[in-house]
Amino acid sequence: MDLYYEVNGNGHPVVLLTGGADVRNWTFVAPLLAKHYKVIAFDGRGTGKSPSPIEDVNHVEDLSSLLDHLEINQTTLIGHSMGGQIATEFALKYPEKVSKLILLAPGLSGFIYSKEFEGSMKKIHEAAPDIDKMIELLLCDPSYRVVTESPHRNLMVQMLHHHMNRMFEWPAVKLVGLQPPAIERLGELTTKTLLIIGKEDSPDNLRVANYFRKHSDARIIEIPGADHMVNLTHPEKLYNQITVFMEE
Repeated sequence: MDLYYEVNGNGHPVVLLTGGADVRNWTFVAPLLAKHYKVIAFDGRGTGKSPSPIEDVNHVEDLSSLLDHLEINQTTLIGHSMGGQIATEFALKYPEKVSKLILLAPGLSGFIYSKEFEGSMKKIHEAAPDIDKMIELLLCDPSYRVVTESPHRNLMVQMLHHHMNRMFEWPAVKLVGLQPPAIERLGELTTKTLLIIGKEDSPDNLRVANYFRKHSDARIIEIPGADHMVNLTHPEKLYNQITVFMEE
């Protein structure tokens, strides 16, 4: 197994997935969960301490390989942002391997984002390779207005800086996603699912949560005063909601 991972605690396995960051994304949540569970946090291919890809990237199959390597037959998945998108796709493809699914402000493959979001992403990409400028533009997005005013802003900036540096190392590869995309298959999601999102997240991310509300049996919980980085700013509230859900 060439992916970097960390294991802490004992008990039922819980795997933490993130998107545009690394294991530091779980700095405050993982220690709380490790009191009662075996917590596995890992860096996706091309992020954190994991190697850059040399061929097209399939995050779902990478996760499957990690579980096989750790000899885990079934686990709870907790995915944040793009990590939530990957966790959803994994649960659709390998439902027998997922005991419960917990999504924190997840992405959703096939979802059509707003023109405002696409415009913001275009400006960020046009600022490349000036990473400081790219981060400045990204943190202007409404989905980060709470974390940027919190004591965790520096950690957020450090993770983004590292992640963007790593992205520039990638060769010309593609991300291999679920086909058909998850947005067309939410009705097939049989895993018991909890979706948590900050009320101050962006309109697009709130629309994703609402799509889950309408097209799946997911339980939706909104955290007041939290934005997209609810895992950094509200770890205790997350922990409480997660443990109640897992112990049901």
